[in-house]
Amino acid sequence: MTELDALDRALLERLQSDFPLTLRPFAALGQALDLSEDEVLARVRRLKEKGIIRQIGAIFDSRRLGYQSALAAFHVPEEALEEIAEVVSSNPGVSHNYARPHHYNLWFTLAVPPGQEAKVEIGQLAQVTGVEDWLYLPADRVFKIRTHFRLQGTADPAVRERSHSTQQVRRDLAPEDIPFVRMLQEDLPLVAGPFAAAAKSLGASGEGLLERARELQAAGLMRRFGAVLRHRRAGYTANGMACWVVPQDRIQEAGPLAAEFPQVSHCYQRPAYPPRWPYNLFTMIHGRTRDEVEAVVAEIAEETGIDDCQVLYSTREFKKERVRYFEEAR
Repeated sequence: MTELDALDRALLERLQSDFPLTLRPFAALGQALDLSEDEVLARVRRLKEKGIIRQIGAIFDSRRLGYQSALAAFHVPEEALEEIAEVVSSNPGVSHNYARPHHYNLWFTLAVPPGQEAKVEIGQLAQVTGVEDWLYLPADRVFKIRTHFRLQGTADPAVRERSHSTQQVRRDLAPEDIPFVRMLQEDLPLVAGPFAAAAKSLGASGEGLLERARELQAAGLMRRFGAVLRHRRAGYTANGMACWVVPQDRIQEAGPLAAEFPQVSHCYQRPAYPPRWPYNLFTMIHGRTRDEVEAVVAEIAEETGIDDCQVLYSTREFKKERVRYFEEAR
């Protein structure tokens, strides 16, 4: 964990979810925080050097881009965990790879481009590593994807994040969007005019790149543009995947209720494989301590009336990267 002052915290809050899609975004951030553009850039560079900011860029909806993704869990002998984790992490489609204390002790997410099957790719990884006991856990239903680490004060347990429907001009991905997707997923240059600098390689103007970014966001193809943090360095050292056994006729009620908790970043319905894996609702909960995570689990149980739950904490991070889209066409 790195010490942050009040301005660092305020800046990181805005960088995560309120990044200005303008030609001079750091000047706009400075205006909101009563700082000069140079002061904002200096702080962002320092936070990047300290490893708190992982990247600033676009977060896309992989399904809308035609990608197929899934969570997978391997049962790995402890003595082979590191070796097998290294093989899994070497797959370019694997974005997250963690050790968690359970019979299924290696958990990773994998995305494959259009025309490929995530289950086939996971099966090939199992075959290569000699893993015979594994789970294929695609998202049957998405209730929430919103990673935002609160750095100013603590989240009020009484406050809920209600989902708000926004007017979107929905359209499918077009071939001419792909170069912009590739560019927007890159780490934003930390200069006064970052979008103009990024657009040069496309032969486009900074405003042209921004216009496409706004269009992709309005269409729901881009979820947001902003900073991705290394949460442990920002103080969120307890990260628990709370897995629930929910009756099928209650999943559409329980999922949205769990998703309303601000400490929950991801909430999915996934297939269950009873009796070895009976859990069908997954909630990723982030806290500064395990007590914080357990308190949220207790509140979700009270709110939903579901108490059959197991929390798996991430004990080791083997890989955490953003999915890079359309790399094969570069």
